[in-house]
Amino acid sequence: MSDIVIYAPDGATACITLNRPDSLNAFNSDLRRDLLAALQKADSDDSVRVVILTGEGRSFSAGADLKDGISASVSEMLLQEYRPVQEQIAAMPKPVIAAVPGSAAGIGLSVALQCDLLIMADDAFMLSPFTTISLVPDGGLNWLLVRQLGYRRAFQLSVESERIPAKRCIELGLANKAVPAAELQSAALAWARVLEGRAPLSVAATKKVMRHACDHDWNSSFELEARLQGGLVGSEDNEEGVAAFFGKRQPVFKGK
Repeated sequence: MSDIVIYAPDGATACITLNRPDSLNAFNSDLRRDLLAALQKADSDDSVRVVILTGEGRSFSAGADLKDGISASVSEMLLQEYRPVQEQIAAMPKPVIAAVPGSAAGIGLSVALQCDLLIMADDAFMLSPFTTISLVPDGGLNWLLVRQLGYRRAFQLSVESERIPAKRCIELGLANKAVPAAELQSAALAWARVLEGRAPLSVAATKKVMRHACDHDWNSSFELEARLQGGLVGSEDNEEGVAAFFGKRQPVFKGK
């Protein structure tokens, strides 16, 4: 992993920072490779309970680095380099918080929206600019926007390439919260600290079944809930949580 992605453990949180500020953290092949490696590292580290993904400087990410050019091999690149990043975020059992400074645009928006939770600087915005250069939203953005906004709003946002300010992102459900820009990173870490104290097995199971519910029916979601619940009942953390409830104290979860 090179210095274009910074991996910084902080307690039980892994802070991953896209670090190409001079290019507004636009994605090139090195950034795609190193971001995937950082996410995999966080996933495999048992001491990590929460991941924060952010960008250095004035942007979360401006999208793909157009200085690299656009070629017919973009389809292969999307499938082999971008898709694994998206799948890693979705599949890891740990919550991933996107902390968005400045802007999240293009495939940078795809990556931000793939995260489980999203906090923005109050002066930040989201942008799907693909139609301005005669391209289709990519990196899974069509799926993400339609499911989060509904077809009509998603289509309008994309074909009009509307800049969506942080306040509106919250109203639309694209972001959870916004804070003053100077407080973004500290607020994201404070949020992560809260999640660190939650039962890891419970958080992982909740993420799994809710991700499943995004594109499966009620019946299969109900069955998955039941299976996961069966595995959680009687675990050390389940017993600790119940004991803490009756003892009127904060539980101490071990992920067991």
